[in-house]
Amino acid sequence: MDAPPLSPEVLEDPWSTPLDRIDVTDARIFQDDVWPDWFARLRRDDPVHYTADSQFGPFWSVTRYHDIMRVETTPQVFSSASGITLLDQETQYRLAMFIAMDPPKHDVQRLVVAPIVAPGNLAHMTGTIRERVIRILDGLPRNQTFDWVERVSVELTTQMLATLFDYPFERRRDLTHWSNIATTNLKDPNALVRTEEERFNELRQMAAAMTELWNERVNRPGGVDLISMLAHGEATRGMDPMEFMGNCVLLIVGGNDTTRNSISGGLWALNKHPEEYRKLRANPGLIATMVPEIIRWQTPIAYMRRTALADYQLGGKTIRAGDKLAMWYISGNRDPDAIPDADRFIIDRARPRQHLSFGFGIHRCVGNRLAELQLTILWEEIMQRFPYIELMSEPKRVYSSFVHGISSMMVRIPE
Repeated sequence: MDAPPLSPEVLEDPWSTPLDRIDVTDARIFQDDVWPDWFARLRRDDPVHYTADSQFGPFWSVTRYHDIMRVETTPQVFSSASGITLLDQETQYRLAMFIAMDPPKHDVQRLVVAPIVAPGNLAHMTGTIRERVIRILDGLPRNQTFDWVERVSVELTTQMLATLFDYPFERRRDLTHWSNIATTNLKDPNALVRTEEERFNELRQMAAAMTELWNERVNRPGGVDLISMLAHGEATRGMDPMEFMGNCVLLIVGGNDTTRNSISGGLWALNKHPEEYRKLRANPGLIATMVPEIIRWQTPIAYMRRTALADYQLGGKTIRAGDKLAMWYISGNRDPDAIPDADRFIIDRARPRQHLSFGFGIHRCVGNRLAELQLTILWEEIMQRFPYIELMSEPKRVYSSFVHGISSMMVRIPE
């Protein structure tokens, strides 16, 4: 008999809940920010955990750092081709994208867009990013409460997205809207859309706008934006419309969620760890190690899915061919067996990039260095202007087990 769903009362006590009733895809544990204990319980008692009954059907949770790394480095067994989330979408609404492909097709499509974040291009972007950061920060009010997410996190990442796509700058909030549409949880009472059909219809509008840009650029070689790269890339110029739509969604979400939620999560973490904030004020040179620590601490994408192509032994359990599993990066990033003092936010860690937030192996986030660059410049400019930014209330968090995000965070900059 299937176990009954978690009740709100049981949800509050991860340590006494029977293991067969634990379902860490329940978005409430992320929205209420109580997820750390749920994953600590699984890491201790059942690190490769089977959930027989969930909103996504049966699946495995991989919660320890080294087990996640094993899955990431065994792509010949653990496939991405069935999708990167646990949701099994109807075929008509499932979008092809290179992150949800296996080699060799994944590799050649990824190579098409990789030059946009090559070291030389990042160096070229640095001045533009700094100018925009300065403009945003200098426009913030003093001694007034405002929403950091709206005024800083969203605005900076949306401006960067517009540059990457060479999308009309005055319409840049289109990109934020489509990113939110792509990732919104349909079970959220405040969901932006109610059905997969509604989501798909919204994303068709995105595809139409991007196709218009494609048609402008396909006969104009030399463009350094993502649409031009896709239009001229040998592996992507023949994409069908669904594949083009899927890759646009991937690049928009990938360029948006990691950076946006790390910008918000970093300020939240510093307020919650005042000793680290004092350490930063005393030595702004620690920004270099703080930035990857922020990305670890926030873990903007909580998990990625894989599907087993063959039976495989992992953590003493047998994963069967056809089983789907979630690599919970958010849990691996708190695994004390891999990361010393993993539950502490420490801005001067000795090995700050030892985290899973960007994934690992062939699917490692292609834009990881751009995300770090934006955060680095932002904090350099913040520390030149604002010794302290005060959190006025607890953040409002996204209702999702996939995107670990902050939707609103009220702050104040003292005079």
